[in-house]
Amino acid sequence: MEKVLVAGATGTTGEKIIKLLNEAENYHPVAMVRDAGQKAQFESQGIATVMGDLSKDVSNTTKGMDKVIFAAGSGGTDVVNVDQEGAKRLIDAAKKEHINKFVMLSSMGVDNPRGELKEYLQAKQNADHYLDISGLTFTIVRPGALNNKEGIGKIKLSQKLNERGEIPRWDVARTLVKSLENDVSKNQAFEILTGETKIEEAVKEFQMFS
Repeated sequence: MEKVLVAGATGTTGEKIIKLLNEAENYHPVAMVRDAGQKAQFESQGIATVMGDLSKDVSNTTKGMDKVIFAAGSGGTDVVNVDQEGAKRLIDAAKKEHINKFVMLSSMGVDNPRGELKEYLQAKQNADHYLDISGLTFTIVRPGALNNKEGIGKIKLSQKLNERGEIPRWDVARTLVKSLENDVSKNQAFEILTGETKIEEAVKEFQMFS
């Protein structure tokens, strides 16, 4: 069983990631929480927690972990300190503990930050770049607009999709968990939207042709 630290575990997507990891046979999720009061919602389900605030020091959070999923965000309120620098802090902590793989939830549009989300996309771009040059084994997943529809388990996936669209959070969570596997999209980034290909197949095909 590999221990997977989930940053952003209390978020809408993060909670889905935790649930999927908890149901998996080969993973043991560990939820990063900022406040002691958040521990109960996970520990009542038998899910381990670790205290960590991405706006501060998180060097303790990766001890004993095998892999990391970064699915945290400030919701637009503190993008530089949390979405960018918080990611960098966790990447540094992962490097210190020689984490086997770091999976980053990013966003479509980071390659050309503009519009009303420019600051957020720039922060994500900087975080992605920091991971790219970190020396860690990683996968960066860049979905389109997230919605709360029921996941269908099917996506379209490419290094660059050249189109806009949406995708359910459940399917993003499934793609992130699939990306934890050592041989899946190693040191690569890809975009995803709702599509017609099963997540497992889409990720595997991308691996073959990339």
